[in-house]
Amino acid sequence: MSAHTHTRPHPAPRGGVDTRLPWWALALPTLAFLALLTLVLNPSDAHATAGEPAITHLVERAQELIAR
Repeated sequence: MSAHTHTRPHPAPRGGVDTRLPWWALALPTLAFLALLTLVLNPSDAHATAGEPAITHLVERAQELIAR
């Protein structure tokens, strides 16, 4: 006795999953990359780096301790 096989009513997608992305899934990482790239290329616009000297002092102390 042979078993009946079930056929699909429509062909399955290639990857087995629908692989389309929403527009923001590409736009947001691109925007973040461009913002970081602009800060790297023109660090004078990065106002956060001109902040407290305490952070600079802390980093210098850490470097001194590592160098020992």
